[in-house]
Amino acid sequence: MVGRTSRKSLAFKIINQEVINQVTKMTEAAKDRDFVEYVVKQIVTNPDAVKVDRKIDEMGVLITLDVDPADMGMVIGREGATAKALRTLLRVIGAKNNARVNLKINEPEGSEKKPQNKSIDEVVNGI
Repeated sequence: MVGRTSRKSLAFKIINQEVINQVTKMTEAAKDRDFVEYVVKQIVTNPDAVKVDRKIDEMGVLITLDVDPADMGMVIGREGATAKALRTLLRVIGAKNNARVNLKINEPEGSEKKPQNKSIDEVVNGI
């Protein structure tokens, strides 16, 4: 009987530890999503339009970001610098949690770059 009790106790401890590990992973899992949401909401002009989704597949974690079309330039940054920085920081968070984290920025409908046709006078007067 003593052997059974200790086996049950050991099994309970193992299961309990697995539950704790799962809860910890779930909490850590939300960190990457929450990080992206927080940073993006701080840099856009319409934070209510920011939507962040998180999915896990065979390639790792995919975080999908949707923003207002007017804010797309702020999220991408000059020559993609802001998006690249976000992806780099996500890679660090993923490495800390032993996961590969990718960021996909969805292009909103109708977000084509509009050419700015300004005359030289309009440009000079703006200065």
